[in-house]
Amino acid sequence: MIAVAGDDGRGRRSLGASTWPEVDATAPIVVVPLGSCEQHGPHLPLDTDTLVAVALADALVAGVGDLEGVPLLVAPPLAVTASGEHAGFPGTLSIGTTALELVLVELVRSADWARGVVFVNGHGGNVVPLRTAVERCSAEGRRALAWWPAVPGGDAHAGRTETSLLLVIAPERVRLGSAAAGHTGDLREVLPALRRDGVRAVSPNGVLGDPAGASADEGRQLFDSLVADLAVRVRRWWGLEDEPGDGRHDGTGTAP
Repeated sequence: MIAVAGDDGRGRRSLGASTWPEVDATAPIVVVPLGSCEQHGPHLPLDTDTLVAVALADALVAGVGDLEGVPLLVAPPLAVTASGEHAGFPGTLSIGTTALELVLVELVRSADWARGVVFVNGHGGNVVPLRTAVERCSAEGRRALAWWPAVPGGDAHAGRTETSLLLVIAPERVRLGSAAAGHTGDLREVLPALRRDGVRAVSPNGVLGDPAGASADEGRQLFDSLVADLAVRVRRWWGLEDEPGDGRHDGTGTAP
């Protein structure tokens, strides 16, 4: 028996585990993880970004709980998003930026029973449509926050940064024996080719960076710092925090 609204029986506060009367009674803030299904080199799974986004969302809700009595519930993740830059790698699925923007706008519109929607994004290719969607929702008077991590000095894709995070979040999914460096030069030099022809044109194995040196210790420090920043951003969006965070975000609306 689920004793707490949103409790999925495993300690997660889940929208999917709730009944509609429970949601109606609590009018929660909905936290939506945005991931991807795309190549992450020969050593990380296709759902790496989704795993990261879900773990961050769960940690946020576990740590923050309620905002002035308003509960936070984690929605099912959006796991197929905008990954066109990874076309050509088997396993990659993408709906494109235009479709994703529309999906996000319609999602927020449909959540008119919620006090607000927080998007926790784990994939860089989602940023532009996510930002635009939040702006559209703001123009309609809806409350939404978009957050994505900023990692100073981190590599771009499937390198040491993401590998370290996965060694904390899902170590059993990491194939360290298959890890290999990809493109390790200045991304600015290959950005035109990357935008025109995709990641495969500049990195045949799909890695932008080098996973060498990745560790669970490094991943834990990074994960904890991202969760702390996300919590600051959410509390600030809700009018409860004055200190700025370090991550990137776009917020709309004010708390009632």
